[in-house]
Amino acid sequence: MTDLMDRTPAPATANGAGQLRELLVRSVTWQADGVVSLRLVDPAGATLPTWQPGAHLDLVLPSGLVRQYSLCGPPQDRHAYTIAVLLTAHSRGGSRELHETALAGRTLLVRGPRNRFPLIDASRYLFIAGGIGITPILAMVREISTSGADWRLVYGGRSRSSMAFTEELAELGRDRVEFLPQDERGLPDLKATLALAHADTAVYCCGPEGLLTAVEKHCQQRDTPIDLHSERFGATTPSSPQEAPSDGATGSFEVELRRSGKVLTVPPHRSILETVRDVAPEVMSSCEEGFCGTCETRVLEGTPEHADSILGERERARGKTMMICVGRSSTPRLVLDL
Repeated sequence: MTDLMDRTPAPATANGAGQLRELLVRSVTWQADGVVSLRLVDPAGATLPTWQPGAHLDLVLPSGLVRQYSLCGPPQDRHAYTIAVLLTAHSRGGSRELHETALAGRTLLVRGPRNRFPLIDASRYLFIAGGIGITPILAMVREISTSGADWRLVYGGRSRSSMAFTEELAELGRDRVEFLPQDERGLPDLKATLALAHADTAVYCCGPEGLLTAVEKHCQQRDTPIDLHSERFGATTPSSPQEAPSDGATGSFEVELRRSGKVLTVPPHRSILETVRDVAPEVMSSCEEGFCGTCETRVLEGTPEHADSILGERERARGKTMMICVGRSSTPRLVLDL
């Protein structure tokens, strides 16, 4: 995940899904126009938890904003995490703060790594990246390039100078990577690219919503199905936690916070997250639209109703976690690990 939605600051806690740790910003490096990378290390030099390509970190910025950034360094490096951040034109906090704050030598609170975009085993891979969406794809390409699997990368951006990590990608597979700066070559021919992919190809896509929507459309139009994995910057459609749920005429239900023992009533026109923050303002969140996963919380009892764009069908059916920014309840009470 790259820099997601800019929201109001929220103090951070672990939400029952991973602990926060303090990491030192060892260095900040320019990678392309509007893109910087941060190298994060343990202040005492300790090794860091392992991760796999596709994983991301939740960063608590100095202001208290919480943002998600994909890991793009080598997973074998146990002493540093590397992320890259694009300065977005209409940022209201997150990316601008990381670009304009002198962070080298400071510490940040970090949760993770967590992985909602895992790299599966396949005989063939097609990677499609747009702009800063290259960050999780870079880690995947680095991994696959040493595995012997067949792979190809289509990487587009506004201009060549805005495309990060091009030199490293060329070194990983010059004859397998197609660079498509829009001002030189126009938009990629996604229809042709996907039509030529073998049925046993795993397709990985990350980038702006327009790119992902187009890739999904062309995958659906193929004569044979194909295995598509994608990661979004934002929600596919505006989420609506205020819509009347299916739990009765009033639409209200109770939420028990197991750790504190508090029992709260969630009214029809309020989210679980908003209600919980009345008594636990430190609960972590970021997008508040159900696509970033920051507020994912374990469900101990009850049956959640899911409205996020993260969980798969099996995960929804199990009902073991939920995004409390948009989810509700189909039972009179939910018990959460908070």
